[in-house]
Amino acid sequence: MDLNRKLQTRGVWFFTETMASGDAIAFAKRVESLNYSALWLPETTGRDPFSHISMLLSNTESLVFATGIANIHHRHPGVTKQAATTLAEMADNRFVLGLGVSHAPLVEGLRQLDYSKPLASMRKYLTEMKNSPYTSVPPSEDPLCILAALGPKMLELSGELADGAHPYWTTPEHTALARGILGGDKMLCVEQKVAFTTDKEVAHQTARVELARYIHLPNYRNNWKRLGFTDEEIDQTDERFIDALVAWGTLDQISERLNEHEDAGASHVCIQPLAVHGEFGTPHWEALEALAPNS
Repeated sequence: MDLNRKLQTRGVWFFTETMASGDAIAFAKRVESLNYSALWLPETTGRDPFSHISMLLSNTESLVFATGIANIHHRHPGVTKQAATTLAEMADNRFVLGLGVSHAPLVEGLRQLDYSKPLASMRKYLTEMKNSPYTSVPPSEDPLCILAALGPKMLELSGELADGAHPYWTTPEHTALARGILGGDKMLCVEQKVAFTTDKEVAHQTARVELARYIHLPNYRNNWKRLGFTDEEIDQTDERFIDALVAWGTLDQISERLNEHEDAGASHVCIQPLAVHGEFGTPHWEALEALAPNS
């Protein structure tokens, strides 16, 4: 399987943490049936992403799965290489290894681990992972390694030691900047949140509920400020700030935002449908069906 070509079509980014395993399998199967190319799953404080993805791979046929992202502080680099390579071999290379440094509140606050030099930590991790042995049957090709990257230095590292970058909570303007730093031959897998409603108040309230979990994380704040947003706009979840980050409106308006990312250099856009009229973790199938490739 040529993963680079497979990921030219759009994917889905979603939290399956609130789903029972059987429901997560049904969700993945339905995403696959809609012709999305990939399903991106995060790592927080719930399921181990590699074990979870192993189950989902075993119950699907063509869908690619990606960690979006696995926290490098949770595993030795050699163990991560073993997990990723095992998944790639068992499922005909339908796995993408997304890695990230996560955030200081989780790494230092919850895990009591050092977060003082995230860029240096990632460089060291990638080098050690590359040099770690893998002594079982290898896949036909190594799994792609994509880094969670927002700032210019992590984007540069994504181009130097990995296969590309996975920006999160960004804009088409950031996509263009990221492509300029990465160069033309690296994967740029961009996440885009979608609120599929034409009701401005509903869209903005949905976005504010989602943003509440992120606006105090320095990695995101710093990137938003680099993009020209002020602390006041971020703290007050200003309309200009929301509209730049969350695509909402008609199908044509949302599609235009996805196209803007692709025109700016995104290799792959993964859509995260927000729960406009439901609770967190409830798939908004109306959005996923309307935005599905070839729909």
